[in-house]
Amino acid sequence: MKITSAVSRRIGKLLLEKNMSLYRLEQNSGILHGAMMCIVKEKNKDITLGTIYKLARGFDMTMLEFLDDEIFRDERLEID
Repeated sequence: MKITSAVSRRIGKLLLEKNMSLYRLEQNSGILHGAMMCIVKEKNKDITLGTIYKLARGFDMTMLEFLDDEIFRDERLEID
């Protein structure tokens, strides 16, 4: 699995867990709708640490909490 897929899936999982809309995440994180759609649809091949920080902030968590998921521990995880 590619890192972009892992981030997209993590976003989807957290949206469900926190009963949050994508629009609310965009508002909370400061990530513009177009950029968020590229992330969610896995079209953005360069997800930076800054983007992870903004996503985590949007979910009201730390970057470590955002990345603390089994999906990021998969040894087959590929960098795009």
